Amino acid sequence: MFLFKLLLRNAFRHKLRTALTMVGLVVAICAFGLLRTILGAWYAGVEASSSTRLITRSAISLTFPLPLNYAQRLKGVDGVTSVSWANWFGGIYITERNFFPQFAVEPASYLALYPEYVLSDEHRQAFLRDRKGAVVGRKLADQFGWKVGDQIPLRGTIFPGTWSFTLRGIWDGIDDKTDESQMLIHWGYLNESLRARLGRRADFVGVYVVGIDEPNNAALISQRIDALFKNSLAETLTETEKAFQLSFVSMSEAILVAVEAVSYIIILIIMAVMANTMTMTARERLAEYATLKTLGFAPGFISMLLFGESLLIALLGGVAGLLVTLPLAAVFRKAVGTLFPVFQVSDLTMALQLSAALVVGMVAAAWPAWRMSRIDIVQGLRHVG
Repeated sequence: MFLFKLLLRNAFRHKLRTALTMVGLVVAICAFGLLRTILGAWYAGVEASSSTRLITRSAISLTFPLPLNYAQRLKGVDGVTSVSWANWFGGIYITERNFFPQFAVEPASYLALYPEYVLSDEHRQAFLRDRKGAVVGRKLADQFGWKVGDQIPLRGTIFPGTWSFTLRGIWDGIDDKTDESQMLIHWGYLNESLRARLGRRADFVGVYVVGIDEPNNAALISQRIDALFKNSLAETLTETEKAFQLSFVSMSEAILVAVEAVSYIIILIIMAVMANTMTMTARERLAEYATLKTLGFAPGFISMLLFGESLLIALLGGVAGLLVTLPLAAVFRKAVGTLFPVFQVSDLTMALQLSAALVVGMVAAAWPAWRMSRIDIVQGLRHVG
């Protein structure tokens, strides 16, 4: 207890300097945490993917559709338990700024493949019965203030025209990693409308979602599916849902690397600032440390004083930075809306923040502690701080 009081008094001997150093630490640790959270949000879809789902798409590009009659053939592949399909709808709600994902799906089979979408039986049945119905995630409904029964008009981009859907249900995610920012509509309704207006665009799907019985056989089942459609007019590429999500993340790889680099650069900068603070502190107390050595205190004790003071400042700044990160992340999450479907400060990020603060404290004190442990008593007592 005495040692802690001594460290506390030493740390705040120069209150302004310590306060400015801690403010820098709070800003750096908070910025580090937010940048790491942004990286985590980018990979949220990857982390939430299921090992029992495969995605089958066109081998040429995701923009090329696949025939609807592939569904029956997929069901006959050994290891496949269920098949559903989806089309990206791409409608605009009021203004282009209100972006959110919309998928036209085969509702019964699709919802069965995504048990993480927790939908009440009442809402599920209402959605299945109404071909002009829609279901949305809780986050999306809260963002726009939608309630069950509301009409949601969408201006089509890929599929021209004005489309109106009745909100029949709102799902909650099974955990915090579940995407609650999507809207699902009936693929059958979309297909019928296309057949009536543009017959050549009907009976095609964007991707097939394939349920499998054994995740360890995902690669083998994928090969079987792609072999089934080899040399056809629409060859396929089948991959795990995680690999499919990673293909989108890889498009922004340069940005992600830059964000990660900046997060570490921030820590290096505050490390330099902290090291300068501790060097100034050691220089000012040169005579005091020389006196301690004269009284018989070991060099290790002097080093411990400097390390302890540095770690105390770093830890206080790190904890404060972590606490500031949480409300800032909530504000940021609200500001970006559906841009990041899942945006939360993870336990790993908080652990990294505290670890970074402790590393800053250790490294900042290393050089002055080494110098003070080797101080010459005579020269130290002659020093005037």
